[in-house]
Amino acid sequence: MDWIGDAWQDITTPQPVPSSTAVLLTAAGVLLVLLVPAAWHVARHGLTIVHEAAHAAVAVLVGRRLSGIRVHSDTSGLTVSVGKPRGPGMVATVAAGYTGPALLGVGAAWLLSRGYAVALLWILLVVLVLVLVQIRNWYGLWAVLVTGALLVAVTVWGSATVQSVAAYAMTWFLLLGAPRAVLEMQSERRRGRRRGVPDASDAGLLGRLTHTPGALWVAVLLLVCLAALALGAVWLIGLQV
Repeated sequence: MDWIGDAWQDITTPQPVPSSTAVLLTAAGVLLVLLVPAAWHVARHGLTIVHEAAHAAVAVLVGRRLSGIRVHSDTSGLTVSVGKPRGPGMVATVAAGYTGPALLGVGAAWLLSRGYAVALLWILLVVLVLVLVQIRNWYGLWAVLVTGALLVAVTVWGSATVQSVAAYAMTWFLLLGAPRAVLEMQSERRRGRRRGVPDASDAGLLGRLTHTPGALWVAVLLLVCLAALALGAVWLIGLQV
């Protein structure tokens, strides 16, 4: 039981907040990952896991029955829930996917600005465990287990410095990756239109659910993600001493 007490003390004890320079260097490293196609493809799986977790969480909150989550090798994902095919609950469930990583990033930035890096890592571990029990395909299982193993290694055995760097890197990844994912979705929508493929994106589905243009929802999702990035950056950088 000693390790539980030690873990709880680490979770509830604020750690020193790094300098603005260190925070910005971490952001630069994450931005590099987002700009290098091969690195982005690998890291994108983490964003997909959070994306699908957000769909699942909101589906449960609005009273839908969750059937399972899938994560695919092309970094796409699918969350299946059962309930009314239309209405506010379905709209909220679909909209949660691209906004989920951004909003989680804002919450993570708030925690980090107060020194709770270890608490953030444990929260992310809990999210992964909740996703794990809903995974319904082998590749998704592998992706979540590998991500979880890396997170456990950092959280349980990493030094305070390693934990802090990892927490800030993950937060920047959520904040910076969310708008990139929306722009990526819009690019895929354009390619699909040129090929005459029906729009199966979240924005397209939101458009059909609300009888509005899918492009309007791309703009809404992008604005939410950019606002989250701005607020998160203020907490990560603006409050540094």
